[in-house]
Amino acid sequence: MKAIKLVPFEVSIIASDSMGVRSLATLVIACNKRIGVDLGASIAPRRYGLPPHELELKRLEEALSEIEKAVTFSDILIITHYHYDHYLKDKAELYYGKELFVKDYKKGINRSQAFRAKMFLEGNKVIEKSNVKIADGKMFRVGELELEFSRPVWHGEEKTKLGKLLLVKIACKGRSIIYGSDSQGPGNNEALEQLLKWRGSELLIISGPPTYFAGYKVSREAVNKGLENLRQVIENKVARYIVVDHHLLRDLNYKKALEPHYRVAEGVGVKVLTAAEFMGQENDMLEARRKELWKK
Repeated sequence: MKAIKLVPFEVSIIASDSMGVRSLATLVIACNKRIGVDLGASIAPRRYGLPPHELELKRLEEALSEIEKAVTFSDILIITHYHYDHYLKDKAELYYGKELFVKDYKKGINRSQAFRAKMFLEGNKVIEKSNVKIADGKMFRVGELELEFSRPVWHGEEKTKLGKLLLVKIACKGRSIIYGSDSQGPGNNEALEQLLKWRGSELLIISGPPTYFAGYKVSREAVNKGLENLRQVIENKVARYIVVDHHLLRDLNYKKALEPHYRVAEGVGVKVLTAAEFMGQENDMLEARRKELWKK
């Protein structure tokens, strides 16, 4: 599994929307620990009124195979929230015996996520057969490794029906990386404030706002707020490398939305990349290209 070295970290973004599936699955090696963050993937059941193309199905199969290996390989697993592209709901046995840091499934959670979490953690006996720790707003030390979790923040705009999630800072030997999960920009001020408190990290991995839904399922105002907050994240140099992916990379015109951000990044010495670019790959946005793929 290819890894990018950011001393003292080795980072592998295993799957993402820029790599052809809905995911932000990440593996980090630091302080002699292997940390899997939101190891899951899915594809959109419908896009442009079309079902997944065979290339998407094949890519999902490949991604899930790599993700299963990463779950098995990891010492520590983090689940920031319970949407199905962020954990392997049908592979609970792979989590047995692992050290899990998870979003609280009884407090600060919407009904849908609470049900999914209870089925996974209790129904599949993960909570009995693993070392599960509720992480909301807490800091943990595992050997030399430090894990710091935000309080639950909105999955994008405030009061969204999608519920809440955790942001994560992984620190080792005085340096840190941040996982911004599905905060979508971030799309709310509470998440922005937390990221600004963690500024000075080596790497931030975050979901961009869902520009492909602007004015449809998400208001243009909410998307614009996510873009503006992302600009502030870059301007304040929250991290040297900022990977913006996931929801944003479902838009073929994502670069146009990020034009101001690239200019700000260049001015402050920050590198803004997709997950594929960070991993040294070409962008391959299969969902966004579904109409084109079906024509072929």
